[in-house]
Amino acid sequence: MIIFFVKNTKQCGKTKLFKLLYYLDFIHFRETGRSVTGLDYFALPYGPVPCSLLDEFKEMPDDLSSIITVEKPDKFNIIIAKKQFTDLHFSKRELRILNDVVYIFKDARADDMIEASHLPNHPWDKTIKIKGKNQKIDYLLAIDDSVSSLPIGEIEERIKDRKEIEHIFNE
Repeated sequence: MIIFFVKNTKQCGKTKLFKLLYYLDFIHFRETGRSVTGLDYFALPYGPVPCSLLDEFKEMPDDLSSIITVEKPDKFNIIIAKKQFTDLHFSKRELRILNDVVYIFKDARADDMIEASHLPNHPWDKTIKIKGKNQKIDYLLAIDDSVSSLPIGEIEERIKDRKEIEHIFNE
């Protein structure tokens, strides 16, 4: 996903990448009841941030540093992909959402991404208002009345089923 976003958007630094991943995950969750990345996002001042990935950018593990490098011209950073994107591990839905997110935000700057993620009544905004700053954003806040959104009851049932399956296979 990182390679896809870096290769298909302009000026992709950490802030923009984190917002692109956020939109990918929350749109996918709204449609299926699960995220693509498995990352948790937190309501930080500049919008949703996957803090575990942010930590990896501070001290890049081998798997991440083997696919990207971060250049820091002036005060902004730009991510450079070292490898080509391959779609082998993605479903058709995931690829569609990846392309949709790129279509919307291809030319966006990091500041534009921050502004978009702060829209009223969206998950970041709701988290700030309900829980406060720096709190985990609940994926259930992605559920809305759009045609592509599953009903909350169905998503809760899918989450419950997934937890039961994980429990069975972890024993």
